[in-house]
Amino acid sequence: MKLKIAIQKSGRLSEDSLRLLKECGIDLSNGGNKLKSTSSNFPLEVYFLRDDDIPQYVEDAVADIGIVGENVVYEKQKDVQVLEQLGFGKCRLSLAVGRNDEYSRAALQGKRIATSYPVILQQFLDRENITAEIHEISGSVEIAPGIGLAEAICDLVSSGSTLLTNGLKEAETILHSQAVLIRHNQLGAEKMAILEQLLFRLRSVRQARNNKYILLNAPNDKLDQIIGLLPGMKSPTVLPLATSGWSSVHSVIDENDFWNIIQQLKAAGAQGILVVPIEKMIL
Repeated sequence: MKLKIAIQKSGRLSEDSLRLLKECGIDLSNGGNKLKSTSSNFPLEVYFLRDDDIPQYVEDAVADIGIVGENVVYEKQKDVQVLEQLGFGKCRLSLAVGRNDEYSRAALQGKRIATSYPVILQQFLDRENITAEIHEISGSVEIAPGIGLAEAICDLVSSGSTLLTNGLKEAETILHSQAVLIRHNQLGAEKMAILEQLLFRLRSVRQARNNKYILLNAPNDKLDQIIGLLPGMKSPTVLPLATSGWSSVHSVIDENDFWNIIQQLKAAGAQGILVVPIEKMIL
C-alpha cells in the first residue's frame, strides 16, 4: 500500500515540494513532466496536479494528502485538514490601490475590487461590514484598475514589484500564506502509519533548516556567562581543551537568533566560533 500525495505540477510550490521530499530521503522514479511518480524507497505515490485542484482531489480521497498554499485551502473551502505548515512558498494576500490613492477600509465602501480570491475577500469585507462589488478574474489581476474594471484589487504579493510596475501600492494584508500539508478525513490505519513516518521526516528536515550547530572555544572563567547564551536542545556540551583554562562548547541555536547571539558570544569572550548547517534534526 502506498500513500498518495498531490503536489503542484508547475508553479511557485512545485520545485520546493520536490526538494522537500528529496531532503526527506524519498527518491522518485520520474520528474514533474509526468502525471504520476512512484518512490523507489518509500511507500509514496506522487500526483502532479494544478494547484487549485489539489484540495478537491484530497477531499475526494483521490489523493490522501497534498502540498498546497494556505490561500488555496481557504479559498476552495474543501473538507480537508491542515496538518503542517511547511515554511516555503510564503506570500500574502493583500488589497492594493492606485499609487496616489489614499487608502482606508471605509474608502472601499461601494468600490469595485478585482480578485482571484472572491471567497477570502468576501469574508474580509463581511468582517469589516464593508459592501463592495467583487469582480472575479483569473490571472493578471493587477491590470484591472488600469483598464477601468476596478478601483482596487486583492491579489497575492511576494516582493510587490508587480504592483509597482502597474502603478499600484499594497494597502493592507488580509491573509499570510505559505505551503501546507493537507489530508482528507478518511485515512485508514495503514496509511496513517505511513503518514506518521512521513511527518517524522518532514519535521526533522524543518527543524534542521531552522537551526544551526555552533562550536566555540571559551575561557573557563566565562563559561557560565557563555552557556547562559546557548540553551541548546537541552544544554550545551562542554569539553575540556588541551590548552589549560579553556573549553570547547557545542550547541544548537535558532537561525532567527543567530546574529544577535554571535555578537553576545564574542562580547563574552568566545573565540574560534564555527557555525555549521544541520542536515537532519531528530528531537
